[in-house]
Amino acid sequence: MSNTSKHQTLSRQIATEIMGGKYRQSGRLPSEAQFVKRFGVSRPTIGRALKNLQEQGLIDRRRGSGTFIRLDGERARAAVPTIPQLGMIVPSLRHTEIFESICGELANLARVNDYGLWWEGNAPASTEPKMAVEDAEALCAKFIEQKVAGVFFVPYEHQADRETANRRITAHLRQAGIPVVLLDRDLGAFPNRSTFDLIGIDNFAGGYQLAEHLIKLGARRLAYVMRPLTASTVDARIAGALTAMRAYGLDEPRPFVHAGDPTDIKFVRSFAQAHQLDAILCTSDHVAAQLLQNLTRLGILVPKDLRLVGFDNVRFASLLTIPLTTMEQPCRDIAITAFNALCERIKDPTLPPRTLMLAPRLVVRETCGAYLHQPR
Repeated sequence: MSNTSKHQTLSRQIATEIMGGKYRQSGRLPSEAQFVKRFGVSRPTIGRALKNLQEQGLIDRRRGSGTFIRLDGERARAAVPTIPQLGMIVPSLRHTEIFESICGELANLARVNDYGLWWEGNAPASTEPKMAVEDAEALCAKFIEQKVAGVFFVPYEHQADRETANRRITAHLRQAGIPVVLLDRDLGAFPNRSTFDLIGIDNFAGGYQLAEHLIKLGARRLAYVMRPLTASTVDARIAGALTAMRAYGLDEPRPFVHAGDPTDIKFVRSFAQAHQLDAILCTSDHVAAQLLQNLTRLGILVPKDLRLVGFDNVRFASLLTIPLTTMEQPCRDIAITAFNALCERIKDPTLPPRTLMLAPRLVVRETCGAYLHQPR
């Protein structure tokens, strides 16, 4: 794509955000440096995009002060070329690294394919609360009002009413005739399936491969650690791990799944010291990292005393005091598959519901004990 088309596409997207009220509260746009980081383009390209908006009368650029919204209403709408819009609802965006990566790729794909993309939260991970259901429904209403062509949605987890909330949000979009593609997980519990397209990884295979890897290293007493009310993807991983254990003739320990807060040392002590485990599988790399800290406090050495694996292969997984064995999610491939699926759904709404699962990849590091001396 040429520099000319880049700055024109960017000016259209920023104009669309202005029309949608994204910057209405402060009246001020991000700096050029912030736009450069967000869109991954050069500063001159951003400068040309903002100049276009200034010439259209949408913004006012004040030297030394910043860039401010100048117009709204009918005049602003008339100044903005019409391009198809997509929406994205990702409640845990700022708290889940894989969604940051997937959403960033989706934003790039939308831009190069001449779509606008509306979504909340382009900021990096933070300690801010996750998007409330009420906020997601308000964003959904905005998408319906602006007649977006389609929406990417990551369903809620970690709350008791998550399935009801997920179905309510998707029902609003369906009633408005807006196609929806689910990312990572379905609306309800595993193994039930909704009638929406779902793009993610083969979580059953991922759980199986991790458990099989540990079993081949000599582990016989396995356990699974998760936070309460985790997404249905984790149920698929647990099912895969249990299937691997049965395939190798191992009995399922009682209990096998331990749900709690991995930062709570009492919770960790309740299963790590009492059950004489060989290995622990974790629902994510974050849970594994927090668990590793408390195991160390309890004097349990990883991997000598207890093998440990995570899931996702986030950036810090290789930087822990003991590098983490994990299952990698192919974020870029997930984004490409999801974008293509939504484009196909927009083009032909009569397509049957599809589940497109990508293969995860085992990443072996030190916490699984692969490099320890193995018994003959």
